[in-house]
Amino acid sequence: MAKANSNAKTYSIFGAGAAGLYTAWRLLNGEVKNSKDKSKKLAKGDTLELYDWGRYDFSKAFPGTRAAGARICTWHYKNDQSQSYLELGGMRYSDWDMNAKDANNGTAPGHRVVTTVIKQLGLDKYSVPFNESTNPLYYLRSKNFFLNQITSQNPAPYHVDHYGADGAPDNGFSTLEKLSVSKNLTRRQWDTFYRDGVIKVETGDASVYQKGDKLKDIGYWNLMYDQLGSEGYNYAADGNGYSSNVINWNSAYAFQANNEFTPGNQYKTINIGYSGMFNALFEQIVKLARAQGVIFNYQPNTRLQSIVAKDKVIHYSYATRENPWKKADTKTTDAAWLAMPRHAIEQVAQGSRFDADAGVTDVLNHRKVQLYLEAAIMQPSYKVGMFFDTPWWTADAENPPTYMPQLTGYEVTQRAVVQLKAMGLSKATLKALSSLVGIPYASSADLIGAVEAITEERLSLKHENALLQVTLNNTIGPSVTDTPIRQVVYFGNNASDTKAKPIYGLLASYDDEVYTTFWKEMELEPNQEQHIPTNENVQTLQGPKKVPARMVKMLRKQLAEIHFGPNSDYSMVPAPVEAAYMDWSLPPFNAGYHAWASHFNIGDVQQKIRKPSQLMEKTDVNIFIVGEAYSNDQAWVEGAYCTAESVLNDFFGIEPIIDNREYPFICSAK
Repeated sequence: MAKANSNAKTYSIFGAGAAGLYTAWRLLNGEVKNSKDKSKKLAKGDTLELYDWGRYDFSKAFPGTRAAGARICTWHYKNDQSQSYLELGGMRYSDWDMNAKDANNGTAPGHRVVTTVIKQLGLDKYSVPFNESTNPLYYLRSKNFFLNQITSQNPAPYHVDHYGADGAPDNGFSTLEKLSVSKNLTRRQWDTFYRDGVIKVETGDASVYQKGDKLKDIGYWNLMYDQLGSEGYNYAADGNGYSSNVINWNSAYAFQANNEFTPGNQYKTINIGYSGMFNALFEQIVKLARAQGVIFNYQPNTRLQSIVAKDKVIHYSYATRENPWKKADTKTTDAAWLAMPRHAIEQVAQGSRFDADAGVTDVLNHRKVQLYLEAAIMQPSYKVGMFFDTPWWTADAENPPTYMPQLTGYEVTQRAVVQLKAMGLSKATLKALSSLVGIPYASSADLIGAVEAITEERLSLKHENALLQVTLNNTIGPSVTDTPIRQVVYFGNNASDTKAKPIYGLLASYDDEVYTTFWKEMELEPNQEQHIPTNENVQTLQGPKKVPARMVKMLRKQLAEIHFGPNSDYSMVPAPVEAAYMDWSLPPFNAGYHAWASHFNIGDVQQKIRKPSQLMEKTDVNIFIVGEAYSNDQAWVEGAYCTAESVLNDFFGIEPIIDNREYPFICSAK
């Protein structure tokens, strides 16, 4: 389609995941701060290009091979959206109570941009709790136990110094944090800590790391081993469920990231599947572009091969899915967004080297840009989902498990207090409830007991029932193990069609780091050979892949041990009616999520890498990098949205989507 006039702009976004879709949406719906930035805003006759190597199933008009969202991937039973679903990628967000009196202060918890997007898209009506159990089931070193069973008389099966096995495995993270952090920090204070945080206590001569050492320059694994010993490290590593949390990443950032799962965080998802947010974003992009006369050009199955600048004009070449390593065409654009993870960007950099003729500015291959790209550690991830025709892990099963995950939970929220006030609870009870906001309880007796201990009076049966009704907050588990399945997440029957035959979903394995290779080896049977080189195996773009029979059996063996005890026969767990996996170690992502490396000023990296020409002398090229990998919220959609928002605010003059005075989207450089 021809442009309306010769002065029309072209903006090109490469990547149709969270950051790419968010950028396109905000380029269309954002308001510029002042008149000087008005020329940067998309207008009638301008072109907005959206390229992606995959082909996501956005709508009937734009169908695809798998659910929308890049590293978010909702998988429905029989691919029927009315049936039960599992999340085989990112699953949830931390809800921000934007109506709370302290909503905009520095300590208010929650992912503020994701929460805002969900509300603006009209998806908040689908928002439901998605929380972890306060009393998870563990299977560690062939011992089954619940968190509340760990005591000095019954420690976890680890020989941790200073009686460390007498408490929760997460206590190891708290022990390390006490080396430097003594209070809750705001987002802005954490920003400073990442740069300047040091060990503040005397650690003793036996310690490798001493008072005054900068934490950003210490590997977290190194520090954990130094402070907790071998067994203390192993207990924290095995028991927290995420191997990615205990690798040798930036200790300063690890303190904050491992502090994420604390009381006060209300985790939620949307019950149409998390991918539904990206379908809604795409729909809005199409609608807004049409209404504004902007030419929207969506190009799936297209891989960015190279990108350079010449005379301030950006030149890029691309390849097709059919011939991913052969240049299909070369085009120009006024601004380009690489909404990609580290691996995909590095592939583009490799291709760009061949286009770097005389007079060409090859931004991605500049020495300091290459260095800053290395600041993000790639973390492989693997998820296996299963659907069953019975909830065999619950009390309703014909043969209930010996070790049944405790999935019922209760939590008082500010909204619950308001509801209970309308139901006539006494002032004393409401005051007591207000003091318990954000504290999860594993049973109704625990919650009622906590309230009555403060008021010193019994609740009536009517008020007990009301309290339990509005605070019910069932969890997804997970159960945690040191076997290769690592975590089990219980989705249950969550079908939108309530009249359909119930189907129960289970995330049978949630793995990262070294454990991913255990399952990767089982993707082929013993009588099969490899025929596809890894760099061409884009299974993550094609969609969830059927689990081979032997992998299913291995999963059942390990699920049986967690729920029925050591050496339980695999047949204790019924065969699934459907099973599929996503191997996020494969291209183009090569990681389920990322982590900050040590020995980097991550604030400086966040500021500079988003427009990498800032790292070059006397160079200004409108190539931008956005996404979770180089964000202040790695592993979360919030990180992708925040990096994209910061680029639009600072380089295109678009007004921030929220009040960000106490919620900086990215870290500062100084």
